[in-house]
Amino acid sequence: MERRPASGPLPPLSVAALAAALAAAAAGPGRLWTDIRVVAQTGSTNADVLGCAGQGAAEGLVVAAEAQTAGRGRRGRSWHSRPGAALTFSVLLRPALVPRAAWGWVPLLAGLAAATAVRAQAGVDARLKWPNDVMVGERKLAGILAEQAEDAIAVGIGLNVAGRDGDLPSPAATSLEACGVPGADRVGLLAEILRQLEHRYLRWQQAAGDPDGCGLREEYLGLCATVGRQVRVELPGGRQLAGTAVGVDQSGQLLVSPWGAVGAPGGMPAAVSAGDVVHVR
Repeated sequence: MERRPASGPLPPLSVAALAAALAAAAAGPGRLWTDIRVVAQTGSTNADVLGCAGQGAAEGLVVAAEAQTAGRGRRGRSWHSRPGAALTFSVLLRPALVPRAAWGWVPLLAGLAAATAVRAQAGVDARLKWPNDVMVGERKLAGILAEQAEDAIAVGIGLNVAGRDGDLPSPAATSLEACGVPGADRVGLLAEILRQLEHRYLRWQQAAGDPDGCGLREEYLGLCATVGRQVRVELPGGRQLAGTAVGVDQSGQLLVSPWGAVGAPGGMPAAVSAGDVVHVR
């Protein structure tokens, strides 16, 4: 990845530059990203993509924004960044070949694409926290939000590029700059995320959503920092589930082996869906 001096604003995104970077990054002709749009400011790129989906937009739409005024994460949490300091974009997917029971893999697939791109482009040891975070160590580099409307899914990704402590969305956040990558090339990084996402998504579609048939589950588990750890899952209504995260099932749910009173694993693993989880620690 091209690295620029940390001083001064990062160069703006542009459709022409992104199209050129995608063409250069692709191992073969691109098949998915047919409509790329860049806007200076919007409320939410996910809301924009869902609106376009409702008007019949085809799969492959990409909307990137320099700034969002109403960006959000899972369960309605707000997401903020300085204009031009992050990658904030959403894509439109219509996984018609995949049973809806397997659509829970979409945010996991997107997180895998983002983490893989960051590792390749920036040399940062990015890993995945189930269900929707890209982490560096214990700090959050990026978040993913997948929202469904009928046969369409809008997948939004917000990735912190510039900024250090005090400039970031929260004390628990980090950025590429804070990880020692100042002046990162946002165009090149976005193109690589889209390339990685296209590759995995098309493979997953061709396998009719089977995460083993397309190798997705193996790849995800290889980068998932949650699996193998003791976790406490906060559920709606104040309920909690404590245990060891032991895997991810066919639908993308986290499998948690509960712990007994004396600290030994007990019972069959419980499957926890992203929609039911308030937080995983």
